[in-house]
Amino acid sequence: MRSVNKVILIGNITRDLELKKTNTGQSIATFGLATNRDWVTTKGEKQSLAEYHNLVAWGKLAEICHQYLKKGKLIYVEGYLKTRSWDSPEGAKIFKTEVVIYDMIMLEKKPTDDTDDFVPGADEFDPMTNYSMEPSSNEPT
Repeated sequence: MRSVNKVILIGNITRDLELKKTNTGQSIATFGLATNRDWVTTKGEKQSLAEYHNLVAWGKLAEICHQYLKKGKLIYVEGYLKTRSWDSPEGAKIFKTEVVIYDMIMLEKKPTDDTDDFVPGADEFDPMTNYSMEPSSNEPT
């Protein structure tokens, strides 16, 4: 029987990335991502709930993430769930579930200066951004 372990998230990075190397020299980047779920109650009240995810990127993707991503940036990621376990110094078993990502797309254009302001329609091309091939409203169809 087949099984599926796939995660797709769009959210904001909650902390700057930490880049480490394994004993064999492979890069590992770890960071957090926050997603929001919004709904309306039966009484018509708007509700929102944030969920926090631990993300891990390996190899070249880890290096790219570390170079281009920082706290607050909006990104799209695809990956799978991986649970690690270890024993604490007190002897208790500790479990941590992470999203190991294998694809990442930045959803905001890179700012032209040191500010974090996102300017829709900026002329700067960012190769990390996924651009739609749909014609814009001001192009003839």
